[in-house]
Amino acid sequence: MSKLVNKDAARLNPCLKEQEQSYACLNKNNFVQEKCEKYFDNYNICKKFWGKVYQDRKARGITPYLPDIEERAKIKEDYKKFVFG
Repeated sequence: MSKLVNKDAARLNPCLKEQEQSYACLNKNNFVQEKCEKYFDNYNICKKFWGKVYQDRKARGITPYLPDIEERAKIKEDYKKFVFG
């Protein structure tokens, strides 16, 4: 049985890596969610961040609302500079 691959998953989900890490942790720990809290927290932080980016871009009329994969690293760096100086 081969693994199904969604070729658009990374483009559509900027938190794909964090999502996969959460699933991997669950699989490794027999689906005991308490053992994977840090992965869930990281995933939720990621989703909130990119949700705000999406909303901001939509409000400003910037398309696509969710930045292209190539732009995401720069957006995260800009945010870190803004928040942490």
